[in-house]
Parts: sequence; C-alpha cells; structure tokens
Amino acid sequence: MTAKLLRITTVPISLNVLLKGQLKFMKNHYEILAVSSSSESELKEVKNRERVATYQLEMTRAITPLKDLKAVWRLYKLFIKEKPHIVHTHTPKAGTLGMLAAIMARVPIRLHTVAGLPLLEASGLKRMLLDAVEKLTYKCSTKVYPNSKGLYKIILNQGYCKDQKLKLIANGSSNGIDTTYFSPAHFSEQQSQDLRQQLGIQKEDFVFIFVGRLVSDKGINELVSAFKSLSFGEGFRERLLLVGPLESELDPLLPETLKEIEVNPNIITTGFQDDVRPYFAMSDALAFPSYREGFPNVVMQAGAMGLPSIVSDINGCNEIIEEGKNGLIIPAKDTKALQRAMIKLIKDQNLYEKLKSNSREMITLRYEQRLVWEAILEEYNQLVKNKNV
Repeated sequence: MTAKLLRITTVPISLNVLLKGQLKFMKNHYEILAVSSSSESELKEVKNRERVATYQLEMTRAITPLKDLKAVWRLYKLFIKEKPHIVHTHTPKAGTLGMLAAIMARVPIRLHTVAGLPLLEASGLKRMLLDAVEKLTYKCSTKVYPNSKGLYKIILNQGYCKDQKLKLIANGSSNGIDTTYFSPAHFSEQQSQDLRQQLGIQKEDFVFIFVGRLVSDKGINELVSAFKSLSFGEGFRERLLLVGPLESELDPLLPETLKEIEVNPNIITTGFQDDVRPYFAMSDALAFPSYREGFPNVVMQAGAMGLPSIVSDINGCNEIIEEGKNGLIIPAKDTKALQRAMIKLIKDQNLYEKLKSNSREMITLRYEQRLVWEAILEEYNQLVKNKNV
C-alpha cells in the first residue's frame, strides 16, 4: 500500500509558488492530498499542474480564535477520514492548526517546516501569545524543519523545542531552485532591451530590482528612502523596479513611501508577475532589505539569473549571499547602509563584475532543486520505515 501524505499551507500561493514542482515529484512515491484555504482558481492550478488531489479548507493568517477552532475541527475530521501516514505543514497558521489536529487524530508522522518567524517582529502580550502558540506547534510535531541555519539557531535560543526534534534538510530552503528554469540563457540581450523600452528604462540605466510583497517588513520603506536620496549623474540614471503585489491589510507601507512610489519617475512598479525571470534578466542587481526571512526564494532566483544582491544580515539571506563574493550584506532596517551599498555597486565596476560572475555558480552548486527534493523524500522514507507504517 502506498503511504498517504498531506501537505498543508495557510494560503494556496504557498503550494502554487513556494512548493512548485515538489508535489508532482512526491506523487511518484506517495499518495498526495494538498490542503489550503479558499481560492478555487489557485487550488485548481495546483491540482492540474502537480497532478495531485486538493482540498479547500478555510484558514486565516490573522489571530481569529473562533475561526481557528473551527479549522482545527475540520482538519481533524479530514484526517480521520483520509487516515494519512504523514501530515506536513508549512506557514505559521497552517502549522499550528495542522499539527494540533494531527496529534488529536493520532497521525503517526507530523512534520512542520519553518520558513520564517513573523512573531520576531511582535512585542508585549502579542509576542507572549505567539511564543506560546509556536511552542504548542512544535510540541505537537514529530519533527520540525527550519529551512535555514539561522532559523535553527533562533528556535533553539528561543526555547521553542529541543535540538533532537530539529533538522535542517540539505543546505536549507524548502524547495530549492530549478536552475535550468531560472537561467539568463533563456533571454537574449534584445529581449531585455525590449522590456526595458516598454518600461521606459534606457539601456545605460542601472536597475535595482526588488521582487516580493510590497510590505513594511520586506524593507520597502528603507529601500524607497535610500533610493530617492541617490544622486543621479548626468546622462545616467538609477532605476528601482518593484515587482510584486501591494498588500495594505496586514503590514502596510508608510504614507510617505506610497507617495514616493507614486510620484518618483525613476521608481517603476509592475504588480504581481507570474514569470519574474524577464525582469531579473533586464536588471543589474537585486535589492532585498527584508527584516526577516526563512530561506528566501527571491535571493536564490536572482543569483541563478546571474545578479549580485544586496541583502539584510538576517538568517537565510546571509547564508545564500557571502559578503564580497556574490553580493553585499547590510544591517536590517539601516537606510544609510543600504544606500551606501547601492552606490558601491554602481561606482565600483570591478567589484560589481566580480559579484556578478560568481552569482549563478554559487546557487547551482548549493541549492539545485532536485537535490532538495531528494533529501526531503529520503527523510520521509526514513520516518515511514522507523514508524513501520
């Protein structure tokens, strides 16, 4: 009998983007059911592309006690019906609800991947509550997989669980990166220049790109502030390209940041893009001053596309990027340091070329997607064997 594996995320985009391809790979070895909250179109896309069964179950990203209890009960009933051998959760809310329901339903193997800790930005009573919830999630889990060395250390330092329950898969990352897909070889110089022209960017302009949600904890306020103070040379312009959705519900940008994005002709926004590769291909460097990350796909993607990066000195980022080798590392929330790094990449051509030449190889050697998938599969197989299920 084929063992059954349930993968759960709070929102479908995590299945659809962050774990893209992995479910289809695992389907060759396990019976898969992918569970996430409401978005029929995205779940349908996951079902069709990954060729796995999906199940829609309402979960929220905010603190909503009554809705959360209802979700735990629905997950519990789903587990009783499906009788999975493994439940593997991603994202904080899905982890808490999924692990609690899984231990109630006596699922033998309960796994949770930690790809970031939003609670680190909280304080006071909210932080105390989130700490307690995090400990509960790990207590209900069989194994916990931080997807970076930095997260591993943070979890231990915060006392969320014991070392024996933690494991880092491969070199980090939840899904690795398909370096044949994310490759500059797919785009000609002419294609990149055509896209620049469409966006009103000149061939000589130096383009910093950010890819991701346009929210405060991604460092967008600092990025926009640092960029607007750059001095533009005659006949030469720096450009800031923001590729991603504006999310104003949970973590809105400052009003002055929104205004600067609106009025500054050198800041260009594209909104969400299904394929970000053309935008990487036409850019010169990634600027990613995030406050917190698990193991950021964007930094791996940019590197695989041959771009040097400026990143915050936070876990994940400071593992993918090595200072002076494939990028520059700055303190988080430091606008001046970010601005100095941006100027350095523009003015020091020798440094820029060195970082650029190392960028792709340093990703392909450490984070190729197939290696990560096989390491996760090996972990599943070993746990199934140990549990005799």
